[in-house]
Amino acid sequence: ANKSISPLLSFQMEMTYIQKGSGNPNITDGEHPDISKPYILLSYIEVPLLLQYQQSETLKIEGGLLSAYLIDGYYKDESGKIPIVNVNPFIKYDIGLMIGLDYKFSEKLSLNTRISNSILPIGEEDYDGVTVHNSNMKGKYNSVLSFALHYNF
Repeated sequence: ANKSISPLLSFQMEMTYIQKGSGNPNITDGEHPDISKPYILLSYIEVPLLLQYQQSETLKIEGGLLSAYLIDGYYKDESGKIPIVNVNPFIKYDIGLMIGLDYKFSEKLSLNTRISNSILPIGEEDYDGVTVHNSNMKGKYNSVLSFALHYNF
């Protein structure tokens, strides 16, 4: 949904299903250098709230907040999904900042590029008091570079 505030400014709200995660078999645990860290797979329903500035006839600059609800999140290694015993290791909600560009190709079609990042850590263990206060361990955050093709009605 997009609502014009002035000729150059508009407000946009979206609802998106998005998958995030990480994984690099070459990254190892500092205590056990021979063991690779597991992949992280996350599925969210995300609601960005954006303010858009019409830079030119074809270019919009946008920025704002996003909130997301975690549908599913788990760790995975070479053998598959790692079972969680006690508590889901991921926070159910994510809050972040987003900036982007929207380039209009035609009256109906545009290319959108965005960068977003979590404001708070997304892992339960990031709130145990050890990780957050240890300068070598900053916690886990969602950092996303996305590209989308938009069809505007």
